[in-house]
Amino acid sequence: MSEVERIDDARARFSLRVWRPIVARALANRGAVAGLVGGGVAIALIETALPLFVRAIIDEAGKGESARLAPVLALYAALFLFFAAGVWLFIDSAGRVATRTADRLRRDAFAKLQTLEPAYFDVRPTGWLVSRLTSDCSKVSNILPWCMLDLAWCTAILAGVTITMFVIDARLALWALAVVPVMAVVCAVFQRFLMRAGREARRLSSAMTASYAEMLLGARTTKTLAREEANLGEFQKLSTEMNMWSLRGAVLSSVYVPLMATLAAGAGAIILWRGAGDALSAEGITLGTLIAFMQYAALFAQPVQELAQRFADILSASSAAERIASLLATEPAIADRPDSAPPARRAHIDAVSFEAVDFWYREGVPVLEGFSFTARRGQTVALVGSTGGGKTTIVSLATRFYEPRAGRIAADGVDLRDIPLAWFTERIGIVPQVAHLFAGTVRENIRYGRLDATDAEVERAAARVKAHGFIVGLEKGYDTEVGEGGERLSTGQRQLVALARAVLRDPDILVMDEATSSIDTATERLVQEGVEEVLKGRISFVVAHRLSTIRRADVILVIEKGRIAEQGAHDELIARRGRYWELYTNQFAAEREREVLRFPDAPEAATVAGLVGEDDGRD
Repeated sequence: MSEVERIDDARARFSLRVWRPIVARALANRGAVAGLVGGGVAIALIETALPLFVRAIIDEAGKGESARLAPVLALYAALFLFFAAGVWLFIDSAGRVATRTADRLRRDAFAKLQTLEPAYFDVRPTGWLVSRLTSDCSKVSNILPWCMLDLAWCTAILAGVTITMFVIDARLALWALAVVPVMAVVCAVFQRFLMRAGREARRLSSAMTASYAEMLLGARTTKTLAREEANLGEFQKLSTEMNMWSLRGAVLSSVYVPLMATLAAGAGAIILWRGAGDALSAEGITLGTLIAFMQYAALFAQPVQELAQRFADILSASSAAERIASLLATEPAIADRPDSAPPARRAHIDAVSFEAVDFWYREGVPVLEGFSFTARRGQTVALVGSTGGGKTTIVSLATRFYEPRAGRIAADGVDLRDIPLAWFTERIGIVPQVAHLFAGTVRENIRYGRLDATDAEVERAAARVKAHGFIVGLEKGYDTEVGEGGERLSTGQRQLVALARAVLRDPDILVMDEATSSIDTATERLVQEGVEEVLKGRISFVVAHRLSTIRRADVILVIEKGRIAEQGAHDELIARRGRYWELYTNQFAAEREREVLRFPDAPEAATVAGLVGEDDGRD
């Protein structure tokens, strides 16, 4: 588990405060909650009244007053009808509260995730996040309504039983309540152990979900590397550890709940011990009163047992509640300032400027230092350099996926932090190195860039990037299903669809981060004309591994260790014979050498070999 996951999952001790956002969403279902609480209180009142009727029936029967028994028995029977109605009411209401609360939690958690910056997802596994919207939401929403019901029912019945016992016989009532302090001590002792077992079980559940998700996503790699046994061993380790903590929680609950029930039942034994002698004395309590007290003692034990069980449930689910509350309380690191506003009277962005920008992911490990540069509308800026030099970081800052640690980035002279995030992101198009497609058709995936686009506009965007030809050749053309993640298309086809999606958006700022690295050389040549066409008239950042793809860029920035090592057009940088020349000639030589190895008998092999030798000699 990563450090971020440990911090997110770590809590000092149990606190009901983590349940506040969940309870608030449950209380939004006012009608269902009213039915839940009302049904519980009604049942409690009926159960409190029943021993009084039993007392009256026994005492009247002992006196031989059969005529007075008929109305009492009739009312006693009527109470059971109301009892059944109350049970139906709270069961129906509990189901409504559970399903609606789960729905609200999932929607709100999903909405919160949509507002968070990319950095939040960079350090958290997908499975770890998915578990919050699935198992965590289900666990707390299924427990909460029954906890609310038992809280209303138990509070009402404990209050009713206690008051009634004191009214009937205060001395005997005190004896009955003698076990309450002992029960409080038992609760305090078990709380700590139940809480830890529940938290560890939920933590491991998330780890298993993340492991399972990674296995599905990397199934092909697993097969290629013959990692099945090793993966199974890692998963089994997590499963065994989770089973241990789950079993520990179950054992603790199996001891805790019966122990509380035994203590509550002890009140009945005390009443029988103290009340039997009084019932047999001439001036003591009546037999009906003793039996009523015995019923009240048993009735007192029921809510105590239920509260003990619900408390154990709350403890086991508190880790899930903590994680949901933590997600809902997370504030986006990148958000609009209160006074943010779009640049006055501007429909487009004409320039993006980096002004002495410093950035790091980890304190003390700088990625960019004092980076300054301005990209203007109609200009294609290519970023090249060694791996880890900061190229992708630059475009991530330009698109406001991250914010600078020092300095500022401005659009037309206005700090990006003073511009509404939604206004700015609407003017950005990105084609990543690994294109992600959503389950659906080719047409739907291209239209994802602009949902109001017509079919004609979708097809025109595909044609601009040379994707139309392969799309119409698919089984159902633009209506062909791409599969989960676009698995039914080749890597190059997915990249072309992603490029068409970005073009359809018609962005002011277009970022191509190694966008053609997954396309074969033949396809790359085909799409290059389309790419050059769509780069016109906008601010374009191109991060490229293949230097041949950026020869026509207006400005090439050679990025080394977070700084601009060289800057200029292709011909200008080649003429300098500096770092760019080294990168270009080395890559050119490597590509030519691969061609020779592929076609050693080709007529031009000798010429190619000579070129390689010359390049190597210059290096």
